[in-house]
Amino acid sequence: MPRPRFTRTRRINKPSKCYFCVQRTSPNYKEIENLKKFMTERGKIMPKMHSGICNKHQRLLSESVKRARFLALIPFLVRPL
Repeated sequence: MPRPRFTRTRRINKPSKCYFCVQRTSPNYKEIENLKKFMTERGKIMPKMHSGICNKHQRLLSESVKRARFLALIPFLVRPL
């Protein structure tokens, strides 16, 4: 009888507090440097499990990033060289 195989789960160390709750601000499409903290190097929005943002601010963050993309403040996609 074969032994059962256990899959390893990767533990992700996420920040314990929401960045925007601590700063007492909310994401704004005009603050590009603030938005880039929560995006990958390819230009994707990081999931809240990796970024450590609460539900409310994650929704506002995605809306702000989409608005900044539409206004061409940040690119839709960053292609590697």
